[in-house]
Amino acid sequence: MTEQPPRVLLADDQTLVRTGFRMILGADGIDVVAEATNGAEAVEAVRRTRPDVVLMDIRMPEMDGLEATRRILTGAPDQPRVIILTTFDLDRYVYAALSAGASGFLLKDVTPEHLTAAVRTVRTGDALLAPAITRRLVQRFTQRGSDTAALHRDLASLTPRELEVLSLLARGLSNAELATRLHLAEATVKTHVARILAKLGLRDRVQAVIVAYETGLVSVGPGEAAQQSTEQT
Repeated sequence: MTEQPPRVLLADDQTLVRTGFRMILGADGIDVVAEATNGAEAVEAVRRTRPDVVLMDIRMPEMDGLEATRRILTGAPDQPRVIILTTFDLDRYVYAALSAGASGFLLKDVTPEHLTAAVRTVRTGDALLAPAITRRLVQRFTQRGSDTAALHRDLASLTPRELEVLSLLARGLSNAELATRLHLAEATVKTHVARILAKLGLRDRVQAVIVAYETGLVSVGPGEAAQQSTEQT
């Protein structure tokens, strides 16, 4: 049986952005079921059309994408996956959106191929961001005491092995790299990651990385800080 293409909601106050994204998605067989020009319209449209994926601009009038994301991802059992759209890499609001449950973010100058691949990726339940990129984002904002939507989780429910896996995951290791480091089968690593997400009530690896930093399980060391500074120059 052929899997149905993702059903997408576009939320952006710029008509040209919505038109361009609709054309790109349509050319790849992805159906845009609704459009919204602000966060309030996006929340209503999600309830009405029940899309699989929402492409959400972070800065919109009346209600911004952050608040809309929080409302969409709170309570409903059949929540869509939310991809945040932003003009600026490592936008401080993106971190808050990821904490609220968004599955990743895209810059608005994304290539057509990357856009369609991103929609299909998050539709399957995977996080869009590589852990290393998420780590940079978390390192930049967790220590600032800003008004971000922090993820407060108790790690006491995790086994020592699960804590070890979470710590390495937060440092940017892929499942294959985790398997090599821990001398485990990759399938076993996937099981550990799945159990971590379930025990902590997290949606995906992105939120797991955030929790690891916010709880102090891992922290930014001098070497990592220097490397981060080099990456951003």
